[in-house]
Amino acid sequence: MARALSQGLAQHQHPPWLAKNEARGVGGSGQQRGDCPGHNRQVTALFNRLLQDLVKNHLMYAVREEVEVLKEQIKELLEKNSQLERENSLLKTLASPEQLEKFQSRLPTEVLCPEEQSPGAAAPAQHSGGSAV
Repeated sequence: MARALSQGLAQHQHPPWLAKNEARGVGGSGQQRGDCPGHNRQVTALFNRLLQDLVKNHLMYAVREEVEVLKEQIKELLEKNSQLERENSLLKTLASPEQLEKFQSRLPTEVLCPEEQSPGAAAPAQHSGGSAV
């Protein structure tokens, strides 16, 4: 995405209306090009700054939207996780010791003891509920 934006900025080095005026030899204020040599550079610099601000604002808006979507997904996943933990707890209390033993014998040891993972394994990240933006 950043590459596309930088290419878009590169294509807009000069505003289209300025290019037309330059082709006719007229500056932005209607003067002959030779009368005000720094004027076109100033207009181009201003145009580029406005374009950069526009792109920046667009990106910030897109990031804020994405953050809101991700917050909603996190909320839904936390609710689903809580529901599954309650179901699991209920099933454990309702199951007989023989059923639990039979079930646990079918599970791999990584599932039974997740805290005893290898030292190189990354621990799952905990979400604090705070906002990063």
